Amino acid sequence: MNEHELRRLIGDVKVGKLSRRGFAQRMLAVGLTAPMATQLLAVSGVAHAQPKSQYKPTKRGGGGLLKVLWWQGPTLLNPHFAVGTKDQDGSRIFYEPLAAWDPDGNLKPKLAASIPGREDGTLAADGKSLVWKLKQGVTWHDGRPFTADDVVFNWEYAKDPGTAAVTSGSYKDIMVEKVDQYSVRVKFAKPTPFWADAFVGTRGMMIPKHLFADFIGGKSREAPTNLKPVGTGAYMFKDFKPGDLVSGVINPKYHQDNKPYFDAIEMKGGGDAVSAARAVLQSGEYDYAWNMQVEDEILSRLEKGGKGKVVISPGGNIEHIQLNNTDPWTEVDGERSSIKTKHPTLSDPAVRRALSLLVDKASVEKHIYGRTGIATANFINNPKRFVSTTTKYEFNIDKAIDILEKAGWKKGADGIREKDGKKLKYLYQTSINQPRQKNQAIVKQACQKAGIEVELKSVTASVFFSSDISNPDTYPHFYADLQMYNNGPQQPDPAVFLRQFCSWEVASKANKWQGRNITRWQNKEYDDIYNAAQKEIDPVKRAAMMIKMNDMVVNDHVVIPVVARPIVTAVSNKLTCELSGWDNNTWDLANWFREA
Repeated sequence: MNEHELRRLIGDVKVGKLSRRGFAQRMLAVGLTAPMATQLLAVSGVAHAQPKSQYKPTKRGGGGLLKVLWWQGPTLLNPHFAVGTKDQDGSRIFYEPLAAWDPDGNLKPKLAASIPGREDGTLAADGKSLVWKLKQGVTWHDGRPFTADDVVFNWEYAKDPGTAAVTSGSYKDIMVEKVDQYSVRVKFAKPTPFWADAFVGTRGMMIPKHLFADFIGGKSREAPTNLKPVGTGAYMFKDFKPGDLVSGVINPKYHQDNKPYFDAIEMKGGGDAVSAARAVLQSGEYDYAWNMQVEDEILSRLEKGGKGKVVISPGGNIEHIQLNNTDPWTEVDGERSSIKTKHPTLSDPAVRRALSLLVDKASVEKHIYGRTGIATANFINNPKRFVSTTTKYEFNIDKAIDILEKAGWKKGADGIREKDGKKLKYLYQTSINQPRQKNQAIVKQACQKAGIEVELKSVTASVFFSSDISNPDTYPHFYADLQMYNNGPQQPDPAVFLRQFCSWEVASKANKWQGRNITRWQNKEYDDIYNAAQKEIDPVKRAAMMIKMNDMVVNDHVVIPVVARPIVTAVSNKLTCELSGWDNNTWDLANWFREA
């Protein structure tokens, strides 16, 4: 589809000759997903669709206790420090962004009165600025009003290097100014095709200025409210036991009429995914369980208990293996995996290529994940518009051996390959979870046959995904050679997700390991392409840049994609909740209710 035809179709939508649904169907036919079709219409001046609500209750409260299970319990409740999904989801119980992403990739107002658009002039035609109009009458849980000052403060807080916020990448390159008490202007230094990053979704949760203003920069970790949130959400803070329990009670002054339905919420942490699945699907003790990283055979068997169902929501998550580009065993200035070092053996492209051939992705899909994890060669697997068609994956032990032999890695007396006194011996870590341990075992067995020794390390999930900057076993520290986990873009555009490979995002002691580049890979060409993509308005050219970035990290074996994982949850048959693969699990918590 050329630019002329695309503009004609957008024009037809504007004048009513073509429905939004019809436009999306045309875009699907050429590989563009519904979420990105929505963004094209928004940029072109077509108002966002407002989905109809499925909410049925006619009064606030009366629903009793909502019991949910996150088998990796939150460890803090400040969204700007939330390095893992569990902390993001826990924070979202109390905090809200200006807007959220629904299942179809549409922006849905939360603290905003409306979504910026060309039709009312709040989205600039040149792509260099926008105005957020805020919902009036919203109060923080302590009764103070929510205003533009809070929005500006969140920008100042997140962009300050001393704060060391994990959200800093969304805020450091923009300018935000107060227009009036209930509107703010966001300015970009260059045309920005995907403007819905700052203040939106996972990275957009608002914290109150009056409680955090004294804890910006270097004092950020000292704020009492890091553990006792005061937000604008449907539930108010009651209690928090890190890694164990988050509890909240109904907000009687919530800014949406007749919401929420439940009188209280308990988010229980700990345990494992199988027991969490059983508690919803079989016993019915809980209403909802997060992240069903459970073998598909077990999930299918538990569903027969009749109390709940497995819900699979399309998204962009990827279970992958990271290769450390730095030396985790050498300490420099009190820091291991320092960018001042390079890995003694993984810096050899031949070794990385061999390792990629020793990951049996097809077996991982067939014997572990089934419908919940699809073998893939790509880091970006959704939306389809950004999926590379040139990458391939292969499991071939003989080819891996041949590559290592030709690169001079010969077997020693102990059967382990070595070269120049360096052996191919690796520590491979991940979180404790049965599918992951089976996945590790599959890789170890293949590596052993190829003459590579792999030591497996399994870290308790609450530790591995902790936001504790003093714990060396967290995944951002990456004090191992290889590590595996799952993450994904929590928005229908991969730009922010791909930022995790940019040089300036390197996790280090200096930024309290809050940088999102965990592999410590640095490549100027990649950085340049990323920066160019951030100002490319042409959707076709921009998509090509995203695909190029995917191909670079895949073909250079910065990471080894294993399986693409949709969002898999266990939901009680009586619970009605809308889940989105593009936002937090708790993105729409105010609208959850229980059927009679």
